[in-house]
Amino acid sequence: MKEEILKENKLINLGPSGRAVAQPMDAGLLDFFYEHLTMERIANVQYFSIHLWFQERDLNGFASYFLNESQGEMEHAYKFANYFIARGQTVKLKDLFVPIQTWDSIEDIITYSFNMETDLTSSLQQLYSIAERTSDTRTNVFLDPIIDAQTKSEDEFAHILGKVKFADKQPSALLLIDSDLQKK
Repeated sequence: MKEEILKENKLINLGPSGRAVAQPMDAGLLDFFYEHLTMERIANVQYFSIHLWFQERDLNGFASYFLNESQGEMEHAYKFANYFIARGQTVKLKDLFVPIQTWDSIEDIITYSFNMETDLTSSLQQLYSIAERTSDTRTNVFLDPIIDAQTKSEDEFAHILGKVKFADKQPSALLLIDSDLQKK
């Protein structure tokens, strides 16, 4: 609920948190932002679960890679939460589901992860479009570097998936990929 106060003949908008805001956020954009924040948090928990799966199998390169991804998704969630606060909004956290913890193959894990990344990219692009339609240039400026980084992450998962598919479940080939990931 937006409040306004009159201060020295100037109208000041207040967000739901009571913080002054230069430009109120569109309610539809804000709702979609909350959904995206939940997606980032789900990715964080899911990647941590995948990290543990690889750790249990002594595939330390894959484990390290997914721990980094988990931490990166949490950093994204922080950025979004801080952006909400800077825009005078209240951060609304939704329930998360239990992550998948059993997998049939490394290829299944990487395929799932690639699909999760493409969903995150699509969500960011939808946020960008909604911000454009509502003339919220602050949001577009905020999202530009995030979309660029997300697209790179999606590309990296596509690259790893290609390697894993090419390895064709051969343990020695998968160990080489694991070793390469350990060096990163």
